[in-house]
Amino acid sequence: MTADGFVMSLHARGPARDPVHEGDLYAFLIGDWDMEVTTHSERGESFHAKGEIHAGWVLEGRAIQDVWMIPRAGNTAFPIAGNWYGTTLRIHDPAIDAWRIFWIDPATNNFRQQVGRREADAIVQLGKTENGALARWSFVDVTADSFSWRAEASRDDGATWRRLIDIRATRRSG
Repeated sequence: MTADGFVMSLHARGPARDPVHEGDLYAFLIGDWDMEVTTHSERGESFHAKGEIHAGWVLEGRAIQDVWMIPRAGNTAFPIAGNWYGTTLRIHDPAIDAWRIFWIDPATNNFRQQVGRREADAIVQLGKTENGALARWSFVDVTADSFSWRAEASRDDGATWRRLIDIRATRRSG
C-alpha cells in the first residue's frame, strides 16, 4: 500500500450514519487549530508555547483522530509537558455510552487511555497518569471557532486536583 493509499483508507468524509455511532460530542474538533499552551509547575512557575491541532474523521467515520503538536517544529524543548507530537483516537462505545480515548505520543513516550463524556457544559475525559494518579482532561468554553482544554491530576482519588496544562485553541480560517 502506498502512503496515499494508507491516508485514503484511514480518512473519512464525515461521521458514520449507523444507529450505534454517536458522532457529535467531539465533532467540533474537526479542522485545523492554533493553540496557546501554558504549563504549570508544582513550584508555581508557568511556561508558554504555541502549538497546533489537526483533526478529522477516520475509520469509515466511526472515530475522530487528531494530531497535537507543541511547540511548533523547530522550537526548543518545552518545560514540564515536553514537546508533543502525538495523536488521539476518539471512538464512541455504545456499550458504555461514552467515548474511549487513546492518546499516543512517541515524542514524550506518553500513552493514555481515558473515557470521555459530556458533563454539563464540558467534555470530561477521565483516566490515570503514568504514576497511577487520576487524570482529568476537559474541553470547556467550546464554540465553533475556539475552545479551552485543561489537564489536571489528583493524587488523592479526586478530592483535590492540580492544574497541569491550559490550552486556548482558535480555529484557523480558510
